[in-house]
Amino acid sequence: MHTSTLPAQNPGQQPRLKELVRTTILLALGSVLGTAAAQAAAPASGLTTGALPLTQEWDKVFPKSSKVEQRKVTFKNRYGITLAADLYLPKERTGQPLPAIVVSGPFGAVKEQSSGLYAQTMAERGFVTLAFDPSYTGESGGEPRNVASPDINTEDFSAAVDFIGLQPFVDRDRIGIIGICGWGGMALNAAAVDKRIKAVVTSTMYDMTRVMSKGYNDSMTAAQRTQTLAQLGRQRWKDAESGTPAWQPPYNTLRGGEPQFLVDYHDYYMTPRGYHPRAVNSGNAWTVTTPLSFMNMPILSYIREISPRPILFIHGENAHSRYFSETAHAAAAQPKELLIVQGANHTDLYDRMDKIPFDKMAAFFEQHLD
Repeated sequence: MHTSTLPAQNPGQQPRLKELVRTTILLALGSVLGTAAAQAAAPASGLTTGALPLTQEWDKVFPKSSKVEQRKVTFKNRYGITLAADLYLPKERTGQPLPAIVVSGPFGAVKEQSSGLYAQTMAERGFVTLAFDPSYTGESGGEPRNVASPDINTEDFSAAVDFIGLQPFVDRDRIGIIGICGWGGMALNAAAVDKRIKAVVTSTMYDMTRVMSKGYNDSMTAAQRTQTLAQLGRQRWKDAESGTPAWQPPYNTLRGGEPQFLVDYHDYYMTPRGYHPRAVNSGNAWTVTTPLSFMNMPILSYIREISPRPILFIHGENAHSRYFSETAHAAAAQPKELLIVQGANHTDLYDRMDKIPFDKMAAFFEQHLD
């Protein structure tokens, strides 16, 4: 077992676990319990399927690199859903096929946010990279809008591997993946079943099936779980009767008194730092019934089968979500490494260039995609 720690410039304070317990399924379930349909957030405008009209102008929340070429691309997953992605290529490259990295996350974000930043930065370091919008979100296809599935979203990763591995400038035997936040768990699940993936990095990971089915810090009681499932069942009747799903209230709007980690989410998703109108987390919302498929599908059951391919877990010292990486690291087989970034909270690893260990990630992939 290898655990290491990276120093940070501005150490923070540990979040208070009591506050996390009070928000048992907030963010994961939104306000399933007692949410009025009139308060629901409809999907962002302009989200359509079919030909997938893709924005061609640079609308990322991070500056464009002069060292990288970026192209909009589309591809289909096994379920026939067309995914939209940004392909990043280093401008200085030879004619030899390059190693490639597929990136997605955070859960409820779009490729114009953290995953695009990670992809562009790793392309600057010599990799061909792909940041994609998951099914039903962002510029990707799928109806209804803003719904998640651990099965389909795991498949999205493998479909992205299909696409990038078919490119003539990519060595298909040297493909790795990066999963951010809730997509860390999806990345591990994809790697367990898809042996073409040679190395995995998770950054500030969540296991969304765990947090939705058990609550933060596994604090959900059996009675609360039963109540949640009963209310989700009643919501299904309402959706069936209306012919359209209901959406949860807008995410990341503050009313006062929220735990610090919710304030941190707001500071990323609802300010110029990270706001994007297509992101679920930027004032939009998942469907009310999104948690259903997460409630009985533990996606890390086969994490040991990733071995002998390596895993690098990266997490912030002060992140409320740190326990997800620690328990996943403990469950995984060798080779594995847990890297704790001192002073970093959960969202610091979304975009703080002084805290995200890109050099470490580059060295990891250079070693294991050789």
